[in-house]
Amino acid sequence: MRLGGSVFDAQDVEENIRKFKAETENPEAWQNPNETNCKLRELKNLERKVEVWADLKSAVGNLTEVAEVLNESEVSREIERIEAQLKQAELALFLSGKYDGNDVLLSIHAGAGGTDAQDFAEMLLKMYLKLCERKNWKTKILEKSVNEEAGIKSVTVQISGEYAFGWLKSENGVHRLVRRSPFNAGGTRETSFAQVEILPIVDSAEFKINEKDLRVDTYRSGGKGGQSVNTTDSAVRITHLPTGLVVTCQNERSQIQNKQKALEVLSARLAQMMEEQEVAKLEELRGEKKQIAWSNQIRSYVLHPYKLVKDYRTGTESGNPEKIFAGELDEFLESGLKKH
Repeated sequence: MRLGGSVFDAQDVEENIRKFKAETENPEAWQNPNETNCKLRELKNLERKVEVWADLKSAVGNLTEVAEVLNESEVSREIERIEAQLKQAELALFLSGKYDGNDVLLSIHAGAGGTDAQDFAEMLLKMYLKLCERKNWKTKILEKSVNEEAGIKSVTVQISGEYAFGWLKSENGVHRLVRRSPFNAGGTRETSFAQVEILPIVDSAEFKINEKDLRVDTYRSGGKGGQSVNTTDSAVRITHLPTGLVVTCQNERSQIQNKQKALEVLSARLAQMMEEQEVAKLEELRGEKKQIAWSNQIRSYVLHPYKLVKDYRTGTESGNPEKIFAGELDEFLESGLKKH
């Protein structure tokens, strides 16, 4: 079946389901639990796709059988319900990328714009946390650097949910905010930037990271205070020397746990670099980041002199920024999924 440029091949999906079932039911598979768990997750995703299309087929069949005994308004309501199911089934076809079924590491970094940019970074964090709440995805803040005046300098959040990476991957890039600044006496219009980084959580064993390539530093967790702030040097910063990648984790209870989480973040970023640059060896990787400023933005959030949220890659627009910042991003996520 073909929809929106994508194809649902039931026979191919069923074959993959049989393959993953056979592999995960083999006792020897659990000698590598990380790999087996990834296969189980993919198996669940495939079974879910089959279930969605089976439900859709059943709904169409039922309507065909009872249409003659329903009045016009009842038929219209049933057609609307089936169309909504069809839309979700069509979107599911786009969730077929290598890591689309994986959980996510979401990082936000304040860019040009001083305190306004750091406040904007916090606005984006709240937006994504509200989105996750709406989708019943679990979130956990791994690292957060707070600005003393307002906002955040950076944050990393682990997001766990069905097809989390597939849905969120198009959010990756530079975001721009235009508004009257609440941080200067004149209330002048200011433009600020923040970078959103979306990475799939991958099996760290996939990369066989050499300990000799790592510099591990420990430090005391920072923050605004309170019982949740560690009072020992349990926070961990890992630098991957071949690429220059730096990751931190400070919100776990022990240094060992923070190091493990930091290694997961590092693995995810290495996976992203390998995917983007199509390389097979860590030695070939080179760290490179776009400047978090003008000309690189993927989306603008304009609050003054008019209200408009616009994605420059898909052309998707909304005249209701308040709704977007409340986490209602479905239109942007759907268009990004189809464009990606």
